[in-house]
Amino acid sequence: MAAEEEEAAAPPQKRFYRQRAHSNPLADHTLSYPSRPQDMDWASLFPSFFPPAAAPGAAPARVEFADIGCGYGGLLVALAERFPQALALGLELRAKVAAFARARIRSLRAARPGRFGNVACVRANAMRHLPHFFRRAQVRPDHGGLRTKHKWRIVSPATLAEYGFVLRPGGLVYTVTDVPELHQWMLQHFGEHPLFEPLPPAQLAAEPLVPLLPSVTEEGQRARRAGRAPNCAVFRRRPDPPAAAP
Repeated sequence: MAAEEEEAAAPPQKRFYRQRAHSNPLADHTLSYPSRPQDMDWASLFPSFFPPAAAPGAAPARVEFADIGCGYGGLLVALAERFPQALALGLELRAKVAAFARARIRSLRAARPGRFGNVACVRANAMRHLPHFFRRAQVRPDHGGLRTKHKWRIVSPATLAEYGFVLRPGGLVYTVTDVPELHQWMLQHFGEHPLFEPLPPAQLAAEPLVPLLPSVTEEGQRARRAGRAPNCAVFRRRPDPPAAAP
């Protein structure tokens, strides 16, 4: 899949990229996505990590972070600086918002050569196409964004099964929302799923990404503007259950 070609420009301004807070993931959208993960054109998104003259036999770089519902790219930018050698892909369904995130990344790459080459954004419907982008146990997804209708939510029994497929055992899912009811929904569904468990408090306190969620995500910023603390939680992918005896 080729990345959309857009001219590099000055830092984008959100007022030119405003869109409704949500986009219906069940509606038909004109989207480009690979038929299977091995057909994904990662070099167009991360050219500095896929040089044309790569050494024969060198292991290709692989995306480790997936920011589901990445919004305007705040968490992606933070990941780029905190994990400069790890590739992070943002998936955003809203066309204008995804365009803003891409423009933001292009602007940062141009302003600071050699940096931010490890993050990218694609317009994608994670509820439908996540396994088209990632192999089994490839990534450690980051956070699910806000949804207001149950059937639209990025956390549901069906989507958790897909997260469990692409997430490596021991990998972490970070959730953040400014809606307490949605937070409880996510706690319930992760807690009921056999492939996930809440991160113990002692490990939660040591997680480096947790302090970032209130300040760099849209959900965290909305909560702060309203004078409320955002609702965050972290869940760990359990090991695969032992295969049943024949």
